[in-house]
Amino acid sequence: MSTSTGARTPHDIYTARVEEARARLAVLTRRFERLANLRLAVALIGLALAVTALTSTAVTAAWLYLPAALFLGLVVAHDRSDRGRRRAALQVDFYERGLSRLENTWPGGGIDGSGFLTEDHPFAADLDLFGPASLFELLCTARTRAGEEALARWLLTPADADEIAARQRALAELAPDLDLREELALLGGGVRSEVDPTRLTAWGEAPPAVGALETLLLRIGAFIGSAGLLTSMVLWAMRIWGPLPFWLFLLALWGLFSVRGYRLQRLIQALEEPRRELKVLALVLRRLETLQVTSPRLIGLRDSFTAGGLTASRAIRRLDRLVQWLDAGRNLIFAPVAWFLMWPLHFGLAIEAWRLEAGPRIRAWLAALGEYEALCSLASHAWEHPDDPWPELLESGPVYDGEDLRHPLLPEGECVANSVRLDETTRAWVVSGSNMSGKSTLLRTVGINAVLAFAGAPVRAHRLHLSPLAIGATIRLEDSLQAGRSRFYAEISRLKQLLDLARGERPLLFLLDEILHGTNSHDRGIGSAAVVRSLVGAGAIGLVTTHDLALTRVADEMAGRVVNMHFRDELRGGELTFDYRVRPGILERGNALELMRSVGLDV
Repeated sequence: MSTSTGARTPHDIYTARVEEARARLAVLTRRFERLANLRLAVALIGLALAVTALTSTAVTAAWLYLPAALFLGLVVAHDRSDRGRRRAALQVDFYERGLSRLENTWPGGGIDGSGFLTEDHPFAADLDLFGPASLFELLCTARTRAGEEALARWLLTPADADEIAARQRALAELAPDLDLREELALLGGGVRSEVDPTRLTAWGEAPPAVGALETLLLRIGAFIGSAGLLTSMVLWAMRIWGPLPFWLFLLALWGLFSVRGYRLQRLIQALEEPRRELKVLALVLRRLETLQVTSPRLIGLRDSFTAGGLTASRAIRRLDRLVQWLDAGRNLIFAPVAWFLMWPLHFGLAIEAWRLEAGPRIRAWLAALGEYEALCSLASHAWEHPDDPWPELLESGPVYDGEDLRHPLLPEGECVANSVRLDETTRAWVVSGSNMSGKSTLLRTVGINAVLAFAGAPVRAHRLHLSPLAIGATIRLEDSLQAGRSRFYAEISRLKQLLDLARGERPLLFLLDEILHGTNSHDRGIGSAAVVRSLVGAGAIGLVTTHDLALTRVADEMAGRVVNMHFRDELRGGELTFDYRVRPGILERGNALELMRSVGLDV
């Protein structure tokens, strides 16, 4: 692609590039179809000539040379056209995905990372980090499992200030390189690599299956045994030897394979799943090894692929070739000959030698690859949202100071901005408001922007200053039939978890939504106020929403440290309207009765 970025918006650039790719795809598809028709026509002409040559002396076999040569040339041209057509289709898909993210039609079109969601995490489910229409689905462009795992880990675990600064510098360098992201997306024909980093690392670091001396003896034994077996078989067929030498060599080879071959086979079986993706992995690594970068983090990652004189992509390509040769021995026609040649043993030993040399480095290679892909995912998000600022990390706190915060999963044109400041003076907000007024969305907006900030990404705000914080929330808690646990018990367990976090090394940013509403109003009022007092007393900052105006009295008890805020609504023409803006003070009335009447209930 040659489209210049200039001063145009990301939407303009994606639109121009997808139109170029669609035009190229249309041209290549027409060429592909013409070549297919021409190839069929040449094949039919050749068949007609062949039939004529068999039935008439007027046409000789020499007439078949020209259509045969034309057919072979057309096969090559057709295959090349097909590769170009598939590449153009992948380009169309890449830029259409970019447009879908900008036009908010992306939910359901990507990997949602549901497998990374755990019930006991203090905020992942509450802030929609994983699952359908989640932050992970919006951000993730990784081609490998290692990249998905790295991105998930960054979202789940807030980084420290130095790590965040290093990621921000790397992202600032990667963000403008749209061509790199396109190239990585197209490598290997767009096939995702599902190599499991944990299993592949465990395979690479497993103890040696055979020692060096034993390997040498096995190679020599397999060579002598195979040569002897084939020689004795030929001499037996020529009636020079009897059958005894053949059966002796056959028994020796069977014993040799039984001693160590089975053990090697079990070790090699660990490659059964990832062997198809090894080629994709090698292509991605090869491209990353050649990057021209300047940020220290990117330089370090690139150099980790070539450390110790062993290049990661070259080593994995060699492993891929060895696995292909090993698979060739399973061909139904070649398998009997392969057994006589001790094919599985020879290539099993070659793969074992590769594993002993390169296996201990797999962990570092996959970790670096995963981090690169996580950086590319966040860099794509940063480039697509040029107005989103980098958060500023403060050394002292606790502080969360966000101006015009918006939710990154909501359409930008429909999202109402709110500002939130929490610090050592004002540690908590008690946010009252009616149903659907925006209380829960405010909690998620505060939390998800903190997640982005601590992952090293830009945030959806005009400005965000914050100190190192732990995050905890009780926004989306459910009961569990399998675990025999009610929602109320799940909630109080989470509150205990958050109180433990608040006493940890980092101050806690807590986000509590309608806590303890599974019990009676008397206990709820006492318990909710006690939770807020305990968290603030432990040095935490945060927000708690409520329908119960009794909780708002905790602000009077902790004057200055806890303040009341509210969302308001208006009933117009029988319909409730909201402006979704948070204001100081307490909401004096609710909308439950109005809502019930608006749907026709007699109350």
